[in-house]
Amino acid sequence: MKALYFAWVRERIGRAEEEISPPPEVATVGELIAWLKSRDEAYALAFENAAVIRTAIDKAHVRHETPIAGAREIAFFPPMTGG
Repeated sequence: MKALYFAWVRERIGRAEEEISPPPEVATVGELIAWLKSRDEAYALAFENAAVIRTAIDKAHVRHETPIAGAREIAFFPPMTGG
């Protein structure tokens, strides 16, 4: 699946997108975030406060307990502010 990173998540990881293949035991968005955090220090920093990270699967906003099975694209972004 393709992972997309936005704003400071992208800046901390150092890339805007990548193809990822999480292991089969990673079944939800929250588990995916935990798996990403374990990859290296940049991911750990980007996802250090996972509760504030917003996620979309195939362009639809989802909660961290949402299953990732069948997802083609998962986007991660921090809370947005507007004006």
